[in-house]
Amino acid sequence: MHQEPSPSTLPPPRPLPPRARLVVFSDDWGRHPSSAQHLIRHLLPRFDVDWVNTIGTRRPSLTRADLSRAYEKALAWTRTRGGGETPEPVIEPGPTVHSPVHWPGFKSGLERAVNRRLLRRALAPVLERDPAPVAIITTVPITADLAAEFPKLNWIYYCVDDFSEWPGLDGGTLRTLERDLLHHVSGVICVSEVLRSRLAGMGFSPHLLTHGIDLEHWNGVRRRPLCGPGRRPIALYWGHADRRLDADICLTLAETCDLRMAGRHDEVDDRLNRHRSITWLGPIPYDRLPDLAEDADVLVMPYADLPVTRAMQPLKLKEYLATGLPVVATPLPANRLWADAMDVTAAPTRFASLCLARARRSLPEAQAKARTKLGGEGWDTKAAQFEQWIHAAS
Repeated sequence: MHQEPSPSTLPPPRPLPPRARLVVFSDDWGRHPSSAQHLIRHLLPRFDVDWVNTIGTRRPSLTRADLSRAYEKALAWTRTRGGGETPEPVIEPGPTVHSPVHWPGFKSGLERAVNRRLLRRALAPVLERDPAPVAIITTVPITADLAAEFPKLNWIYYCVDDFSEWPGLDGGTLRTLERDLLHHVSGVICVSEVLRSRLAGMGFSPHLLTHGIDLEHWNGVRRRPLCGPGRRPIALYWGHADRRLDADICLTLAETCDLRMAGRHDEVDDRLNRHRSITWLGPIPYDRLPDLAEDADVLVMPYADLPVTRAMQPLKLKEYLATGLPVVATPLPANRLWADAMDVTAAPTRFASLCLARARRSLPEAQAKARTKLGGEGWDTKAAQFEQWIHAAS
């Protein structure tokens, strides 16, 4: 008769092999949606992730926005321990977040030397811990000196914007840091064709990975009844509002529509702040954006034609299209690739008239058909491609 072994005679369980590990340098985890966060969320089931919150892309100043940001970082630093880990309650499975103390500037040699020492001291335990990370992914060039300190690691530059052209940032310093960083990376992944062309001109062969979409997040959006002649349409923008916006388009649009602006609000043309038909809603949690969309008649992307906007791949582009609502946008290179799925114009009067017309009619059948291409743009697919490239670079 077969007898089950007693617990005392069972061999000890084999220890589980350590999970593969990634380290990511980017904007603060959870502060606002980003492509890096979307990708990492889809990689978390297969990787342990150390996420390093960074600052230092703009020169410190005494503006209200910078003082508010400094206060946020100071609070994070007071919570740090053990190399910068932030022991905050975990609401959902996520990375281990580190907020290393460092000076918010990299312009001078002294600033860079100080930050090199601070970051090395805080992050050496993270970067040198076993198992060695599969890759160190950085979306910001301020990691250049740290990459020089740890040259044997697999550094990947995930280039999401041309920060040297971004309004309010320390463009010259970031351009220098990016050149220095590129000497130490084993792979480059970028989000737009304009960025790929720029980096190719510097002697690199970047992979192109456009942004994805989580369709399930937006499937529940139901369009409100069509806007009748007796009601002003509601045009909605979400994202970071700053000098990249085309003020003339916004002002012309506000003459015929109520324009709602959701998201961070920095330096914009003061006429927008004063206009009675423009409402600033402030930051809205990502989970609430589908509900916000249901209260709108048309979604808008009124960016100006600037070097920084030409290089962008707006995260909101595919989010807008996935809602099923009409979309009117300016002809950025990234937007032109989806011109069959929305209306595209740079003329302020035409932009406003299109918004008014689309608010009062059903979505054109051709645009709805073009949006079915979103089915192949999932963040899960993008993350799988991203993972393949970082392994290939190691």
